[in-house]
Amino acid sequence: MISLDQNREALNSAGLEMLELCKKQLENAQEAFFNHDSDLAEEVMHTENRVNALDLKIDRDCERFIALHNPVAGDLRFVLALRKINFDLERVGDHAYGISNYIVKIDTKIEPRLLERMRVQEMFTTGLSMLEDITLAYTNSDTKVARKVFKKDKILNEINMRSFEIISEEVKANPQVIDQVMLLFSVIKKVERIGDLITNIAEEIIFFREAEVLKHRKKKGGKKKDS
Repeated sequence: MISLDQNREALNSAGLEMLELCKKQLENAQEAFFNHDSDLAEEVMHTENRVNALDLKIDRDCERFIALHNPVAGDLRFVLALRKINFDLERVGDHAYGISNYIVKIDTKIEPRLLERMRVQEMFTTGLSMLEDITLAYTNSDTKVARKVFKKDKILNEINMRSFEIISEEVKANPQVIDQVMLLFSVIKKVERIGDLITNIAEEIIFFREAEVLKHRKKKGGKKKDS
């Protein structure tokens, strides 16, 4: 009979493996996008099978942990948080897959000027920085590091919102760039969504460590935070 502590450590290690795997997926998707590397993009898409398999394993193991040990307090918060973290990470993997799929199926060269104006590199860099923060926060159960991602997510939201105006200006000036800017917009939307998922994960780490529920807290001005 495996003890609660042994089972919990195995679950914790699986969660870290999922974090590292999804972070690598986004890193490879970024490299494939900027280098127009269809082989690397195919690798990301193939690795999605591993992400999905690990997602199912963690979910099953969490259910087994609850059934075997009937956890309470911190142990219960841990397993509930991990199930939600695992779910959000699998979706991060889905978005990395989607970016890679664009590279394989849409052979569109992007002008460096458009990449710079739409701040695509900054988008990826910020998203990956958030994943680094969340991995460190998860590993060390550090809620202070987890909270760092909320400010960084605002950068992704700002770039995403600004992209509408840029697309309109660019297409009016030269309708020939429409394929390029729409592809960039699709990629930006996926990275922006990854940022939302990472903030969800931060909330779960804070819930686990501090028993504080942030999902439905209100922002300044009365607007609810996106879930």
